[in-house]
Amino acid sequence: MIEADAFLEPARERGFDFYSGVPCSFLTPFINRAIGHPKLSYVGAASEGEAVAIAAGACLAGRRGVTMCQNSGLGNTVNPLTSLAYPFRIPILLITTWRGQPGHIDEPQHELMGRITDRLLDNMEIPHRAFPKEVTNIPDALEEADRAMTASERPFAFIMEKDSVRNDGLEQPQRVLPQPGTRYDLRESGKRPTRAEVLSAFLELVNEDAAVIATTGKCGRELFTLADRKQHLYQVGSMGCASGLALGVALNVQRPVIVLDGDGAALMKMGTLATIGAYAPRNLLHVLLDNGTHDSTGGQVTVSESVDFAAIALACGYPQTFTADTIEGFRKAFQKAASLTGPVLLHLRIRPGSLSKLGRPSVKPADVARRFRTFVGSN
Repeated sequence: MIEADAFLEPARERGFDFYSGVPCSFLTPFINRAIGHPKLSYVGAASEGEAVAIAAGACLAGRRGVTMCQNSGLGNTVNPLTSLAYPFRIPILLITTWRGQPGHIDEPQHELMGRITDRLLDNMEIPHRAFPKEVTNIPDALEEADRAMTASERPFAFIMEKDSVRNDGLEQPQRVLPQPGTRYDLRESGKRPTRAEVLSAFLELVNEDAAVIATTGKCGRELFTLADRKQHLYQVGSMGCASGLALGVALNVQRPVIVLDGDGAALMKMGTLATIGAYAPRNLLHVLLDNGTHDSTGGQVTVSESVDFAAIALACGYPQTFTADTIEGFRKAFQKAASLTGPVLLHLRIRPGSLSKLGRPSVKPADVARRFRTFVGSN
């Protein structure tokens, strides 16, 4: 058994200073110290997959990100680990616990995952080793992880057994509760714009200093088709993770960060709205383009027509929200939103459909990530 600082300090010296995760009883001493450590950043996520996205965003902003979770939550990380961290070559350090470890008595819900934890990591092609329980083993463990992550630009995992870290208590900072926010309703019940029309207007209005993350599917494809810029990151796969990714970036840069989200994606990970509201990045603008369908997969309807995203964002702590349903309303809302202290949500109702000649990003995801990382770090 080790003290948490025995691992956290040498890890910090190697640059691992941004943590995001979901608690587990095996992680309690370690995660508590990460929360209270004066030289580390910690973001508590609503889900394990969201934690991966947040840590990935921090990595894109120049930090070295760590995601911590219980192995039962490892299933929630599969999608962002395989379709975000893998193609974009984002080297996240993963620390997962080993509930249900064979030969140890545990709750029945951990039995299967306990047997397959290492195999699941193997199948995701994530190298891994046991989390060090002795101080003398920490340097070699960190060196192995660092070497593997540097060589592959992809994640590495530690599997933490019970009683690996000593419990030294929790020093948790007080969180200031947000004040009631303001809603701007610019709906006109006029002709709804297409996504391409909105993105064309967006490209005219957006500041060249802003980092832009476009959600997976036709949003990113249309943005690339209309204009490919170094400030863009076109998310592929990892549906629902664009807002978490943007949060990880926004918490670690001064420049404006804009996420172009979709209704299906936002519904998939609505917990991220609460995380954004709680951590309140002042430089984040969350644009939600809502056509009421899963447009990239054939137009199946979502349930968004009955969802008031602006009201939800206010309830989650966003200080400002906008609703609009015309291109003129979008222009007014965007210009106003871009001048306000964030996080700000702009919910725009649009028509289904996409460009007839719709391309795909010709720049490989890993190159998009490198270009975006360079852009973000240039200021």
